[in-house]
Order: sequence, then C-alpha cells, then structure tokens
Amino acid sequence: SASSAVLSTSTILTSVNSTKDSDPQTGSQTIRFTKVQDLFNRIDHTSGDSLTVTNVSPNHFTEIQREREKREKQGRRYRFRDYDSNSQILIITIITGLHEELHKWLYNECIRRFPRRNWRDIGSATLPGQQGQSGKEGDSTGGPKPQRAGKGAWPTLVIEAGFSQTLGQLHLTMKRWFSMSNHEVKIVLLSKFDGTTILLETWEEEMAVRPGATTTRHSFQHPTPVLRQSITITQNATTDPISYNVTRGALVLSFRLLFLRDPSLSEGDLVFRVQELEEYAEDVWAQV
Repeated sequence: SASSAVLSTSTILTSVNSTKDSDPQTGSQTIRFTKVQDLFNRIDHTSGDSLTVTNVSPNHFTEIQREREKREKQGRRYRFRDYDSNSQILIITIITGLHEELHKWLYNECIRRFPRRNWRDIGSATLPGQQGQSGKEGDSTGGPKPQRAGKGAWPTLVIEAGFSQTLGQLHLTMKRWFSMSNHEVKIVLLSKFDGTTILLETWEEEMAVRPGATTTRHSFQHPTPVLRQSITITQNATTDPISYNVTRGALVLSFRLLFLRDPSLSEGDLVFRVQELEEYAEDVWAQV
C-alpha cells in the first residue's frame, strides 16, 4: 500500500543514530552534537543540502536558536527543517541554489496562479510542534486566507526538497508535517533529486481503520498518509537541444485541500502540465 512506502519514525531514527558521516559523494552527513560553536562551524563547511545532528537536548536546541539569532544579520543560509525533542534529532537544511530551485520554482508557480488576496505565503517560518520544544521550518509553505491568516497558523501546502537527503528522510519529514500540525497540513509535495532523476511525490491523508477495528467503530479511525502521485523526470543529453522525459503525466494539486472549500465555476485543481514540468527540470539541471 502507499502508506507502507513510508519508513516508520523509529526505523529512520535508528538508522540515523547508527550512522556516522554517510555517503560522501552526496554530502549527506550525520554528526553528534558537542558544542554550539562546533555545530555552526560544521554547517559552514558542509557540502550537500542536509545535515542531521543527534543528541540535541531541548536545552541545546535553545542555545542553538539563540546563536542563530545572532547570526541572522549575516543572512541565513540554512533552515532547521525538523527538531524532535523526544529523539533529540535536529535536521538542518543547507540552502544551495539547487535546493532552492527544487522547491521554489514549483511554489512560485502555485502562488502566481492564486489570487494574492486569497493566499498567505508562510514561507519557512518556524512552526512549533505540539510537544515540548519540537518545531519545523519548511522549504515553501502557504495556506488560504482567512482560514490560515493568523499568527502561528499551519499551512495547507508544504513543498519539501532534497538532494543529499534520502527519500526515507523526506518521507519522515512528510509524516511529521501531518502529525505535528494535528493534520492541519493537507498536501505535502516532495521533490527529490539524485543527480540523474527528479522524483515528485504528492502526499495527502485519508482516514484508515486500525487493524482489528470494525468500520463502524469510528473512534479507531485515524488519518494516514497516502501517496497520490509519483512523477519522475529524467534528462536526455543526447538530443539537441537537451530534452526532458516526464513519466506519469501532469502534476495535480487538489483545490479543495489547498483552499479548504469547493472551487467556483472559474476555479479548479492546480495542474502542472508535462511541458511545464520539462521547463522546471531545465531550471533545476541548470543549478547542477
């Protein structure tokens, strides 16, 4: 099933804790927290677009946030994608041209088609979790006005990108967006690039019944992430000019989930045609 494609939180956290510096070719790295200054020095010298830090206690995370505030004037080149106070794992996104192109192109196209008065760009604002000092900062996020216009409101749309992050780590990020927002997030669009292929995945939630429960016992129903679309884009460098192959058709985002209402006669689902996805791929590969 689609939900089984998502690695469990415990599985991924176990693999993170047992990993040292992983895959030097992609720059995906996992380190153990020691000192705040050492962490920021490592951030400044990290290749790739992701750094996973273990053994970050809530007090350590507070110290890290304070240090980041001091450095904000110099311009931010990273985001705290996800912090979980229970596992004490902090995932940091390193901002690169490639990483930003993977998500910003798609999001900018979304908001270009939305009436500005009806949409709030939440961007990478820090959103607190429900427990302790957990928190999230997305790549591109937004939601409808007036429903999601208030301070601290969760987005309906989240776009997360990754190059050095594994697909399993992106799946964990997706699951935590749904759970930490108490299911206020409605669509998570993942864009994973491995150097040869762009993989786009659209995730939504639907109600599922826990094993052993009958369909009439509604108290046992719970939202479960479901993979709605999976699109791959590859480059064909043998053609002149270079061309791009898009499999499984257009990318479609549900209007009802984005805006929390039915569309009017002049409105409808947001559709990225194959030709537009080819243009997206061209701009992504230009950053390689």
